[in-house]
Parts: sequence; C-alpha cells; structure tokens
Amino acid sequence: MSGQPLLVTERLLLRPFSLADAPAVQRLAGDYEVASRTLEIPYPYPDGAAEDWIATHRPGFEKGMHAIYAATLAPDGDLVGAVGLVEVNRRHGRAELGYWVAKSCWGQGYATEAARAMIEYGFSVLGLHRVYAMHFSRNPASGRVMEKCGMMREARFRGHARKWDVYEDVDVWGVLHDDWRKRCTEPAIRECRVR
Repeated sequence: MSGQPLLVTERLLLRPFSLADAPAVQRLAGDYEVASRTLEIPYPYPDGAAEDWIATHRPGFEKGMHAIYAATLAPDGDLVGAVGLVEVNRRHGRAELGYWVAKSCWGQGYATEAARAMIEYGFSVLGLHRVYAMHFSRNPASGRVMEKCGMMREARFRGHARKWDVYEDVDVWGVLHDDWRKRCTEPAIRECRVR
C-alpha cells in the first residue's frame, strides 16, 4: 500500500498523526466528557498512551488494517479530533468508522465533515462495499452525526460493550456503497493527495 494520503475537506485537513501530536491527543481525548463517550479512550489518559497509539498507525495502514487521521483545522493546523476506518476487512469489503472530537469543538459540524470524508475514502480509495459505525446509545449526538452522513440505524445491541465496568447498549449504523452514491450530492473530499 502506498503512503497515507492527505484528505482536504471544506474546513479540515485530515493527515496522518505524528508523535508531535501526542500531547494534544492526551489533553483533548483525555477530557472526561470525550473519554466517557468512546469505548477505547481511557480516563485518566496515561502518560505515553498517545505515543503508543500513534506508533500503531503507520504499520497498521501499511498492512491495510486501518486508516487513522488527525482532523485538523485548515489552514492553521489545530487538532480538533481523530477519525478513521478500523477493522478493515477486505474479504467482506467493510470497515468500521470511528471518531472523536475535542469538547471545545462540539456542535460545529467537524465530526460530520470528517466522518463523511472517511466514508468517501473508504468507498473511493479502499473500494469498500460497506462502512458501519457504533455508538453508545446514551450518546445520541454521535447517532446524529451518522445520520447526517447518510448512514441508517440498523440495530441496538443491549449490553454489548463494557465501559468502566458498566455494560452499555450500543446503536449500530451502516451505509452501503451504492446507497452512499445515491445520497452523496456534494463531494466529501475536495482533494486527496500523497505527501
């Protein structure tokens, strides 16, 4: 697989994370409100965890396992969150969409913009058939992002995931390539370029 391309949207530059992003990741993702709404983000966010997480990105991308991006404001480059396709399964043509956005940036449409770009990337670049996403049922704002991205709510799995020793209900959303093409009226990615 060639190098991970940069993705440009209307307001965002999606780029690979670098180790220099680790302090911002620890501060932003480590916010209790952000961590409490995601399955894998710990709280408190331990020293060194961001560096360890970032170090997995390039090898995973090169093996075709995932594509994880720093969502940054264009043109100043401030980190607002992360977005990616994980659990890429070539045999079944599917991947899971995941994202988080800094609390100070909630309600500004960044999650939707970044998620739409990743869905487009999955279909146009990775050749996927299906992109799906999950969120804690108690976090309907994430469901609204998925709905705005053209995904359909497919199920609620009761007690499906455990976060901080509490079993959480999880809503599952998905979109198929052909449905995305029918619904996508504006380009989700303005430019896709390899550095």
